[in-house]
Amino acid sequence: MPPSARPAPSATRRPARRAALRRLGEWCARHSLIVIVLWIVALAGIQAANKSVGGAYSDDFSLPGTQAQQGRDVLQAHEPAAAGTSSQVVLHDAAPLTGFQPQIAQATASLQQLPHVLSVQGPLPPPGQGPQPGGPLSADGLTGYFTVRFDTNPTLLGADYLPGVDAAVEPLRAAGVQVEYGGPLGELARPAADDRSSEAIGFAVAVVVLLVGFGSVIAAGLPLLTALFAAVVGLGVLGLIAALSTFATVAPTLATMIGIGVGIDYALFLLTRHRQNLMDGVDPVASAGQAVATSGRAVLVSGCTVIIALSGLSVSGISFIAKLGAAAGITVVSAVFGALTLLPALMGLIGRRMDRFAVRRPIAEAGGGGGDGSGGGAVEGGAWHRYARRVEARPWRYLVAGVVVLAVLSIPLFSIQLGHIGDGADSTEFTDRRAYDLMAQAFGPGSNGPLTVVVDQSAVPAEARAGLSASVQQALTGLPGAASSTPLQTSPDGAVLFNTVIPASAPQDRATTDLVNRLADTVLPGAVAGTGAKTYVTGNTAAQVDFLDIVSSRLLLIIVVVVGLAFLVILLVFRGLLVAVKAAVLNLLSIAASYGVVVAVFQWGWGGPALGVEGKVPIESYVPMMMFAIVFGLSMDYEIFLLSRVHEAWLRTGRSQDAVAHALEITARVISCAALIMVSVFAAFIVSDNVVIKMMGLGLAVSVLVDATVVRLLLVPAVMTLLGAAAWWTPRFLDRVLPHIDTEGSDA
Repeated sequence: MPPSARPAPSATRRPARRAALRRLGEWCARHSLIVIVLWIVALAGIQAANKSVGGAYSDDFSLPGTQAQQGRDVLQAHEPAAAGTSSQVVLHDAAPLTGFQPQIAQATASLQQLPHVLSVQGPLPPPGQGPQPGGPLSADGLTGYFTVRFDTNPTLLGADYLPGVDAAVEPLRAAGVQVEYGGPLGELARPAADDRSSEAIGFAVAVVVLLVGFGSVIAAGLPLLTALFAAVVGLGVLGLIAALSTFATVAPTLATMIGIGVGIDYALFLLTRHRQNLMDGVDPVASAGQAVATSGRAVLVSGCTVIIALSGLSVSGISFIAKLGAAAGITVVSAVFGALTLLPALMGLIGRRMDRFAVRRPIAEAGGGGGDGSGGGAVEGGAWHRYARRVEARPWRYLVAGVVVLAVLSIPLFSIQLGHIGDGADSTEFTDRRAYDLMAQAFGPGSNGPLTVVVDQSAVPAEARAGLSASVQQALTGLPGAASSTPLQTSPDGAVLFNTVIPASAPQDRATTDLVNRLADTVLPGAVAGTGAKTYVTGNTAAQVDFLDIVSSRLLLIIVVVVGLAFLVILLVFRGLLVAVKAAVLNLLSIAASYGVVVAVFQWGWGGPALGVEGKVPIESYVPMMMFAIVFGLSMDYEIFLLSRVHEAWLRTGRSQDAVAHALEITARVISCAALIMVSVFAAFIVSDNVVIKMMGLGLAVSVLVDATVVRLLLVPAVMTLLGAAAWWTPRFLDRVLPHIDTEGSDA
């Protein structure tokens, strides 16, 4: 073999670092009560602080420099009443709404008196006039809406604000009129997200998997208890940080998903090594120290890899997305800390009573083969060992089979349509969905996504402004893709023209996105050409289109950065150039497969209704970006745990094929159980009311399942067999500059 591919001498390891981790594990196990009490105090203190001063979560965010934000800023400067965040209060009755004029007038006055309200436009036309085209009263007079403009996003006002709105419209409800809240006000009226059912499902499946896989009630409970403690602490910290900076409403759910998933995984890998040590007769305290010094190091490296991948989201330049990555990263940190401190304390407290309540013969690392599991060599005769030998006998067959499976699953990816999921995909239990339906039926689907056109004519001479206004109005009349356009209005200082354009299609449709881009790029600039005026398209829908454009343009950058960072981590950890390349390529294939399944289910509608999604919906614009960072980070968990055992055996024996068989034998059971648990945790969030969470839950569950089966059981063994000793080859110049990082070598 090449000199640089030979097993590294033991002197290249870092016993000092290993000893530090071992001392940490032993100290926590020896002082178990102190560590457990500290964790309980930390949990109680953080939760108490969070309840007192913790922040709220909101989807209110800005995109500096975009035309939607610039248009809003211009309108805010010249006509604040028209620039605030708008929301609809939708009315419907079997009789014409004109018969409820006193109640509507009373509601208008009451809404106007509410804090943070800039203006209120009622649904009724002036006396003596009928419903106007494009107006807030339908042609049959049965449906209408208030447009309420706030000086802030209503979702930031908290649930205490809603009773005032309810009181304002109570006269209408008392008269029998159906009243629903649309837009941000409808989001505020939604019941608080409750993911306890998802968490309960995930935990229930985890208990069953751990009991079946490892046969001990205590051993099954420790990973769950550790993960739960760590996740609750992490969420409390996130709540405190949310008091200083705004996080999206999906942030705590996403953090819970990731925190519980990796928390169980990390604890499971340490506990498996600890139980094998106990079976080998090692003292419980010393065993806990060895587990932290070996598997704990792999947990530390894996956690850093996940955090690095999540940090890659910051290059998007969008704070909304970067903060989602940060939220998930907080619970990953708490999961690592819990595995390295709380779990050893629990292991020390329990001592040798780990298998006292066994439901079947206890099994640890050796799996079904009954091997030693201590790193002594490949376990002959075990089922996983025999499987590895079959892969090694025909590596090309298994490699091609795995690639074909991933390729088929990836086919829908080529038709992916990014967009924004509107209220029309939500459950009818929510008031904003009912408002959406009433608006769509009475005024057309585009009424749920109005666009505000803003023309800054401050640089236009006064004598030319009338002609400019006529030119813009003409350009907006009969505009393809638009259902209607209101007459242009002028700000009090005469510097700004503005009006409302109603698209002919729903907010999430591609046709609406095309209309926004056409207005901003060609129609409006053409109408004001040569005048010095500046034009903008703003409003919630326009902001979502700008967000989509930014995300689409930076997705490739995110992929390059995350893949590059993960490649460097694998290269640093294992000092094998081809191993790092292999990890990056295989993870890209598995992520493509998970994207394909998400597109088929949600965009193509293959099973979406069964998941509680109404109709076909586009893929939420930021979901692929988030999924990529999370999946790439999580997939590195199994990569590191498997390869660390392969590397360990290869360093000891120098026989690459024996190393692969040995690693599969002692890790296949625990990796399979860990993956099944993580799949169940992610899949349980499919029952969430939030469509984006459903999408994320399904995508992450599929990606982990594919990664733990097709990638780990087919592709990795086949590729490692084909590469042989060359997998660990590193060019000499890299070998000299790369630091030595020992992941899970035998303890010193």
